[in-house]
Amino acid sequence: MDPADYTHDDAGRVVQTPQGYAAFVPAPLPPELVYDPVLVLALSRADAALSELAGLGRTLPNPHLLIQPYVRREAVLSSRIEGTRADVADVLLDELVEPGQAVEEDLREVRNYITALEYGIERLSELPLSLRLVREIHGKLLEGVRGNVATPGEFRRSQNWIGAPGSTLATAAYVPPPLEHLMDCLSDWERFAHERDTLPELIQCALLHEQFEAIHPFLDGNGRVGRLLITLFLIERGRLDQPLLYLSEYIEAHRQGYYDSLQRVRTHADWRGWLMYFLEGVAVTAKKGVVQAGKLFALREELREKLRSKPRAVALLDALFDNPYVTALRVQELLEVSDPTARQVIAYLEREGVLIEKTGRSWGKVYVAIPILAALEARS
Repeated sequence: MDPADYTHDDAGRVVQTPQGYAAFVPAPLPPELVYDPVLVLALSRADAALSELAGLGRTLPNPHLLIQPYVRREAVLSSRIEGTRADVADVLLDELVEPGQAVEEDLREVRNYITALEYGIERLSELPLSLRLVREIHGKLLEGVRGNVATPGEFRRSQNWIGAPGSTLATAAYVPPPLEHLMDCLSDWERFAHERDTLPELIQCALLHEQFEAIHPFLDGNGRVGRLLITLFLIERGRLDQPLLYLSEYIEAHRQGYYDSLQRVRTHADWRGWLMYFLEGVAVTAKKGVVQAGKLFALREELREKLRSKPRAVALLDALFDNPYVTALRVQELLEVSDPTARQVIAYLEREGVLIEKTGRSWGKVYVAIPILAALEARS
């Protein structure tokens, strides 16, 4: 980290540590912002798109059908940014695994992300967005996975850094606040998180995310926790009733722009550049969410009409939108029917082109609803 790169002190200051390396200490939020016409327009568009997505979530007859695909996709993409290789189909198949069976490391990380998000949403009913909640989410996220050695649920007690593989504190691209500054930075972050009616929610959300990543309070999992906090902030502020907005797909597609805009806040106090990136991500992601929701529910109505003569097949449809992979045992459980009846339903759905068998085995067969899986995986 070259102190000469940090040309503006509005966003924070570079400190020299007794150990001889330089580190960055962000200034308390909020910064002074200039709302020029372009930024105001970007905010207006993002706000309108978010409101449309939130309204859709309130009016859908069965929002669960939309929420679960969103949660899984976000978990996959947010984890993929950090290097995992699982995809949505892997996660869906993993949900058929019996308790106690071995689970691949990448899938365990995705599972933990889903658990952490659901836990955070539940906790918001009794705990505000706070350092305590952040620690609890982190504990859920890293429980039993590679990052487990990085003290899950605890803020770091040693210096971390960001850089290419093999980099050191001397060669890192960015070094977050040293330990003696860490808790002061986190206290400032929490204080700003509790402010209300001082800034537009999307602006405050963007500032909180940038600051969290600048502080980098954990040894591992900072990116995933930071992205989780975006959704939790919007739910806490009443901008979303359901976890429907996830930026990981946008960030993955524009990854270098994400890292560059965050870093330019630190080096050049370029808050406007970061806000423009964030607001564009919100607008694009929310609009895609609305489009995908329409496609999912159109497909649901099409299939319900096609299968209307078989009530049990129709009854199974919503479960297939939740997870398009099933086994005969799973159908038995979902429909509360006998094994022969479950197999009859499966055979009917195979004839109608809704299900296909994917293992090729004579035992332990797994079936998948291809049209539903394609709709869930689509990046509209």
